[in-house]
Amino acid sequence: VQLQASGGGLVQPGGSLKVSCETSATLFQIHILGWYRQAEGEVRKLVATVDNSGSTVYADSVKGRFTISRDNAKNTVDLQMNNLKPEDTAVYYCNLENRLGSRRYNYWGQGTLVTVSS
Repeated sequence: VQLQASGGGLVQPGGSLKVSCETSATLFQIHILGWYRQAEGEVRKLVATVDNSGSTVYADSVKGRFTISRDNAKNTVDLQMNNLKPEDTAVYYCNLENRLGSRRYNYWGQGTLVTVSS
């Protein structure tokens, strides 16, 4: 199972950036695709998720600025980030959680660095 993240880079405060993730995994009927981030010295935290029904969840810190979307035909999940702030600087990881009954199968991409700085 592979998740390939791309699109990170350096952007100025107030700018925009999109990170994308393509997965070669089989998506179970019940699954969640998501983006997490890990800043230096901190634990990995949820940024946004979208499930098989299209329902989304966002961290409070990114609501109104970030948008998660998926392309079912391409098996991709994107994170559009607007009005970026220095505190958004982190390595961004995409994640797939397949669910089958009580079982959870988690897969992670390699991470892509987003740096917000002037």
